[in-house]
Amino acid sequence: MKKVLLLGGNYFQQTATMAAKNLGYYVISVDYLPDNPAHRYADEYHNISTIDKEAVLALAQEEHIDGIVSYASDVAAPTAAYVAEKMGLPTNPYESVMTLTHKDRFRSFMRENGFRMPKGDSFTDESQALAFFHSLEKPVMVKPVDSSGSKGVTKIFEEEEFHDAYEEALSYSIIKQVIVEEFIPKKGYQIDGDGFIVDGKIAFFGVMDQHHDIECSLYTPVGLSCPSKQRQQYQDEAKEQIQKIFDLLHMKMGAFNFEYVIGEDGHVYILEIGPRSGGNLIPDTIKKARDIDLASYVIKSAVGEDCSELSEKPVHSCTSSYIVHSTKDGIFKKIEIDETLEKQVTRQEIFVKPGDPVKKYKNAGYGIGAMIITFRNVEEMCERIDHMNDYIKVIVE
Repeated sequence: MKKVLLLGGNYFQQTATMAAKNLGYYVISVDYLPDNPAHRYADEYHNISTIDKEAVLALAQEEHIDGIVSYASDVAAPTAAYVAEKMGLPTNPYESVMTLTHKDRFRSFMRENGFRMPKGDSFTDESQALAFFHSLEKPVMVKPVDSSGSKGVTKIFEEEEFHDAYEEALSYSIIKQVIVEEFIPKKGYQIDGDGFIVDGKIAFFGVMDQHHDIECSLYTPVGLSCPSKQRQQYQDEAKEQIQKIFDLLHMKMGAFNFEYVIGEDGHVYILEIGPRSGGNLIPDTIKKARDIDLASYVIKSAVGEDCSELSEKPVHSCTSSYIVHSTKDGIFKKIEIDETLEKQVTRQEIFVKPGDPVKKYKNAGYGIGAMIITFRNVEEMCERIDHMNDYIKVIVE
């Protein structure tokens, strides 16, 4: 029986744990939160931080693992690549993974290789960052270089907003470094999605539209819908750019999450590429909409199994993920779902119980539940996800 070590055990990472078990592998689950739900499905759990490379390596060597996966986690992806390289297991290059998971390195790489990137720079000194802020066209985005889930991301216009935005970004950065860059005005939805590389080539490219709750945050998705409304020519251009990036970085295998926008100038701007599956039930939504089990391919790829049969499949079901959330701080009481929507919810999990404190949804860490919802058509899907507070009400006191 092959052994696979999975970094992280939250609800969204549980998908990988179940996939590994369904494939018949021995699963070792690792993170510093023993109550995370995925651990109960694993064969073993070890309380080790997923960013502690040497401790994870020591465990992996002791257990003689056959593969290691960072599923839906940017911060743990370098650990997975580091351990795999040290042990001679299937992986993408560690340095390439570091480039993709650190915004400062990724943006430098993009500029050096002629890809479009907003004007920006990274800083460890606030006074230097403020001086640079004054040189940029407004508005400006301030964000940590090494976080995900829209944590610590703020859009600002004036100097008076800068200190709080910088401190917020700094609080979410592991290496205490902040990016300051110009905002890119976009046309249409921001795009999110998951893809998969087989033998260095993109074998699957799953484009999805991002939806936001404007009462809470313009930058933290509440839903990812499939199929996308975006024109195919833009999807093809984005895929071509990302393939060029992978060629330069010698990326050979596995899942990746991507985000891009179409600027008002009509050009594609690649914002992020994570060398791991997406969170927020993105792979689960793709499985429901297109019958492609990306989580199983992630596990098989990590242990060196053949993934050459993976290919594109058409969307047969208009499907979206949805992150249940509160629009204000308070004490959770209950959730009310409109009866016209309730029968369309195919999967639902609520992470809180009555009496628990909840926070206004400002980043992915404040979600209180998750759903997968199917719709009759794309128009209904986008209208409802964009106005979901009319259909799903989180009651807080």
